[in-house]
Amino acid sequence: MIRTRIKICCISSIEEAQLATAAGVDALGLVGAMPSGPGPIDDDLIRDIVRTVPPPVATFLLTSRTDATDIADHVRYCGVNTVQIVNHIEPTVLESLAKMTPQVRRVQVIHVEGESALDLIDDYAAFADAFLLDSGRPSAAIAELGGTGRTHDWKISTEFVRRSPKPVFLAGGLKPNNVTDAIRAVRPFGVDVCSGLRTNGALDAEKVAAFAKEIRGVDI
Repeated sequence: MIRTRIKICCISSIEEAQLATAAGVDALGLVGAMPSGPGPIDDDLIRDIVRTVPPPVATFLLTSRTDATDIADHVRYCGVNTVQIVNHIEPTVLESLAKMTPQVRRVQVIHVEGESALDLIDDYAAFADAFLLDSGRPSAAIAELGGTGRTHDWKISTEFVRRSPKPVFLAGGLKPNNVTDAIRAVRPFGVDVCSGLRTNGALDAEKVAAFAKEIRGVDI
C-alpha cells in the first residue's frame, strides 16, 4: 500500500496551520503575492506561521517571482524549507536557484492546459525536486497561477506521473468527494488542496478530517 502525501495550501493563520498539522498533513502551502487567486498573505505573516510549524511538516512558499535572486530572497526572508514556483520559469532560473539555496527543496508547478505539459518534464527535471500539476492559465490576460478550484485532464496527469523521474503532486479542484478517484486515476506522490477544504473562506476542520480519511482509505 502506497501512502499518498497530503499538502494543504492557502494557510492564512497560525490557527489554520495548527488545524492542518493536527490532522496529520505532510505539508503546508503559504501563498505569497499573486496576480490573482485566493490565499495570498503578507510575507511577515508567512514567516510567523513557519516558526510555529513542527518537523517533519514541510513548509512550502508559493512564489510568483521569476528571477532567481528574487526567489532566493523571498525564500530566505520567509524561512521556509520548500519553494513552490508557480510560473513556468526559464529552466536556467531554476538551475541558478539550486545553486543559491541548495538546502531548500524546489517544486516546479506545471499548469496542465493540454498535452504540451508533458514537454516540460525534461526542461525542469534536472533541477526540480518535485513537480506539482495544477489547473492555472499562466497565459491568461490576468495570469491564473493556482487556486482555481478547477480540475484538469487527469489522463494527461497520469501520463505525466508515468514519465516523470521526480515525485509529482496533484492539485486542481480536489475535494473529499473526488480525491479517491483522483488518486486511483493519477497515482501521484501527493495531493494538494486549497479551496476544496474551505467554508466561507476559512479552513473547515470537518472537511480536512474527511479529506484525510478518504486518502488514508485508498488502496493503490
